[in-house]
Amino acid sequence: MTYGDPLDTERLRAELANADSLWRAAEVLPRTGSTNADLATRARAGEPAGLVLAADHQVAGRGRLGRTWTTPAGSAVGMSVLLRPEREPAGWTWLALLAGLAVADSLRALADVPAVLKWPNDVLVDGAKICGVLAERVDTPTGAACVLGMGINVHQSADELPVPGATSLAVLRPGRTFARAELMATVLAALALLYHRWEVGRDADLIREYEARCDTLGRVVRVLQADSATVEGEAVGIDAEGRLRVRSGARVEVFAAGDVTHLR
Repeated sequence: MTYGDPLDTERLRAELANADSLWRAAEVLPRTGSTNADLATRARAGEPAGLVLAADHQVAGRGRLGRTWTTPAGSAVGMSVLLRPEREPAGWTWLALLAGLAVADSLRALADVPAVLKWPNDVLVDGAKICGVLAERVDTPTGAACVLGMGINVHQSADELPVPGATSLAVLRPGRTFARAELMATVLAALALLYHRWEVGRDADLIREYEARCDTLGRVVRVLQADSATVEGEAVGIDAEGRLRVRSGARVEVFAAGDVTHLR
């Protein structure tokens, strides 16, 4: 199927013409496996911060815990950005959260959908996933970098969605048209503003804004950790490093990473 929404480098650059100077360059690949993997390779080869790399068709998108996904050509936003933060890597947990917040606010503005956040890396609408975020640290000869990837479902019909429990703008707003380049530029503008605030240490403001959008808070959750251990409890907040605070019995534990299930 063709969706009548071509995406190429010149169109994306035109949309970004008045964007924040954080984004110094933009490129669109006709087809690739993973923009995160491509950008990590570029980072190791010395690519400076500020490159936006998108794909018209991403065939091996990557998510948490090694999951992969694919979408029909031309149907989704698949993009990654290269950042080289000055803040210590211990605080980089925030980067995935900022990307999710930028996507949620952009979807609310452009599509009038009630987008919310599921800690740490999903954007939901009416309980269904519309966007995933993957932040990866990359060690390079000039220091550590972060590759931050976002995949947003735009034109897919219900039977084209990559996983059960997903949704798209086409499903949520049938009959409306959305331009992927405009959506990408809106997200990147929002992300740049949030990133600048994080860089200068406005953590308290960011915590309030994230918590206001986070549907995980106040719920009983199960957190699956990398070693397969699980913790259940009530999600009660986000700390200064972007970690999830979960009350389990008489104590509160914090998680910098983990696969979260909303239990009720």
